[in-house]
Amino acid sequence: MFERLRNSLSGLVDKISKSELTEEKLAGVLDDLRLELVENDVAFEVADQICSSLGKRLVGVQVQRFSGLEGLVGEALRQSLIDVLSAGQRVDLLGVVAGKRGRREPAVLVFVGVNGSGKTTTIAKVARLLQKSGFSVVLACGDTYRAGSIEQLEEHARRLNVPLVKQGYGADAAAVAYDGVGYARARGINAVLVDTAGRMQTNKNLMDEMKKIVTVAKPDLVVFVGDALTGNDAVEQAKEFDRFVHIDASILAKVDADAKGGSAVSIAHVTGKPVIYLGVGQGYDDLVPFDPSVLVNRLFEWAPKA
Repeated sequence: MFERLRNSLSGLVDKISKSELTEEKLAGVLDDLRLELVENDVAFEVADQICSSLGKRLVGVQVQRFSGLEGLVGEALRQSLIDVLSAGQRVDLLGVVAGKRGRREPAVLVFVGVNGSGKTTTIAKVARLLQKSGFSVVLACGDTYRAGSIEQLEEHARRLNVPLVKQGYGADAAAVAYDGVGYARARGINAVLVDTAGRMQTNKNLMDEMKKIVTVAKPDLVVFVGDALTGNDAVEQAKEFDRFVHIDASILAKVDADAKGGSAVSIAHVTGKPVIYLGVGQGYDDLVPFDPSVLVNRLFEWAPKA
């Protein structure tokens, strides 16, 4: 995971460590860092902030003949990355569901994203996470557009042994979401997970339909699911979905296959909404909480201590 980004950061730290820590000397090296970050799918505005933060941390630092400088530079870059990754308010998905259960109401989670992002599989993983935490779940198939979508979610529901609310293809997706909430409320089910049709953020009709789903379902959380392998495309998609329906958080799928890692670094900062989980495999249990410190520490496993 993120091998290319890890190698790039290692090389840049080594290069900076061989430079005099003056504003003039650092400028060229920071330009190289900015380019490396962008080539690893870090959004330009995020790469620019990382470089600016790193420059401020390093300019004027006094060390004796570069003694221990590599560790100092690595720590400064690590802290700059953590600052960027920690953007947005924390969102506790399990806490939201627990809070609604305490009020004897179902928590409603609507999942949005483009075609092929891994959204439906991610919904199944979240359902499994909730089950393991002692919550009951119902799935609502609001994707009445894509051929095979209902059958796909039905299979996940069967494997997880959870109920599914559905209608036929071409049905009103907002009505399905409404029925799912009513089903959960009538049966005391703790969480409703609403699937939606994958749509390109440029398709205004489908984006308007999604706005209707959110208006009708009144979700506690709108979760954007992005494909980490699409890099900056995932970041731009998240921005557009947030513009239309105000997402609350993001989940990045397929992170285990992502050698670059730029979308993980960028998406929280660009949207101002946190990444809460990472999909790291195909199994239902392959969903891990996103922790900026853990991710950055993995990127800096090679680095000496400051």
